[in-house]
Amino acid sequence: MTLLAVALVCLATVGVGLMGGRFSRATSDFYVASRSVGASRNASAICGEYLSAASFLGVGGLVFAGGLDMLWFPVGYTVGFLALLVLVAAPLRRSGAYTLPDFAAARLGSRRVRRVCGALVVLVGWLYLLPLLRGAGIALEHLVGSRPWVGSTLVAGVVAVTVAAGGMRSITLVQAGQYWFKLVALAVPALVLVALWAHRGAPAIDPPPGWSQPFHGLGVTGHPFYATVSTILGLSLGTMALPHVVIRLYTNADGAAARRTTVLVVALLGLFYLFPPVVGVLGHVFLPPGYAGDVDAVLLDLPRAALGGPAGEALAALVGAGAVAAFLSTASGLAIAVAGVLDQDVISPVRRPCSGVVGEGGSVGGFRLGTVLALLVPLLLSLVVPPLGLATTVGLTFSVAAATFTPLLVLGVWWRGLSTVGATAGMLVGGATSFGCVGLSLVRGDAPGASWATALVAHPAAWSIPLAFATATVVSLATPSSIPRGTDRFLARLHTPESAQGVAPRG
Repeated sequence: MTLLAVALVCLATVGVGLMGGRFSRATSDFYVASRSVGASRNASAICGEYLSAASFLGVGGLVFAGGLDMLWFPVGYTVGFLALLVLVAAPLRRSGAYTLPDFAAARLGSRRVRRVCGALVVLVGWLYLLPLLRGAGIALEHLVGSRPWVGSTLVAGVVAVTVAAGGMRSITLVQAGQYWFKLVALAVPALVLVALWAHRGAPAIDPPPGWSQPFHGLGVTGHPFYATVSTILGLSLGTMALPHVVIRLYTNADGAAARRTTVLVVALLGLFYLFPPVVGVLGHVFLPPGYAGDVDAVLLDLPRAALGGPAGEALAALVGAGAVAAFLSTASGLAIAVAGVLDQDVISPVRRPCSGVVGEGGSVGGFRLGTVLALLVPLLLSLVVPPLGLATTVGLTFSVAAATFTPLLVLGVWWRGLSTVGATAGMLVGGATSFGCVGLSLVRGDAPGASWATALVAHPAAWSIPLAFATATVVSLATPSSIPRGTDRFLARLHTPESAQGVAPRG
């Protein structure tokens, strides 16, 4: 039953993607769906790609294992869109960019900044795709008994076909539908478990000691308060800087539509995140004492443990299909972001050098080749890197994105004094420190430690983000000669509504 449900999700994803691909012809269709996506559909699509397996499987498992402190994860995920709404949503759409390197090139007029930004987008995208593909392999192994490489290869293959078929226009339809499917696949088991718990007389929930205490669940480093603050900061600012989230704002017709989209996203995320805590809490009712399964498998095991028989198998199949949809939707968004950068800044310039102007240098053929490369590299790495929890690895990825791109976006949108040298220095310092911490975490694994050094490496956002901001600011103040000409004119464009500019909303 589970195998059938997973197969149907994969076939539906490919089918809808190919259907959308019939309407993709120009490069702008593949990059930004010709900037014609409505606010409600775009909000559903953003939630579809943003709610990865770290949210679908990871949050409930974290609440089960780590306690109520883990509710800071959905809070951080959602607050990030408020920061996006207030600080950069509409200005980014008005920039006319296709990708983050496009914005960097348009704002700072520098090929060097574009190259640095492009390289970091690719690295962040691969860093995010790595745990997703590995998690897909583990999930399918848990659900149907396949080898780990089978699930990873299946997700990578389905995403490659869907994205290459029609780019952003294809995956917009896919991701919008997958949000609502994931919501159903999570809400139905959660509500059934609540009904079953009430039917059995609401038995007492018996979590482990400290489960409900504040600043306990993130205390593996020995400094739980710091870990909590750093996690919230990394998740909220990292959301604003994730390449696959930012690129979706470019698909709106204008800046006002981008703001409406972001408001709707906050509402849809709030609805979704009502259910993972329910799953985490009721795990202590229905799972056997001393449950030793993987933290990401709690939601997969609960239906069979609670119900058993055909009903339990049916719910497990629904959850399994939702998990695969989560892997597919997020991997699709990341593949779009990475493929666009590889096309514009690596593949197409080999044939026709890119001048750095927004939207130049891309081609449909280059985008499709970029899609293959965007998925092949993390797929191969997923077979050899040591395992970490989905939410742990994704949290580190958010910290990397925050330390790398948040200074560029916030200062680039709001400070005319940002110089080319300062922006480059900020990205390099933020990228070097955060990527270094990720490398150390992968080598070290999930081993606990009580030292400050361990805490700073495991949760780098609280110091790496301010360091990146300070570097970009200080270096910019020291290099005023590298502030690009036309900065004031470009900033006026970012902050002036399209109607006041006298230009058409699209384009």
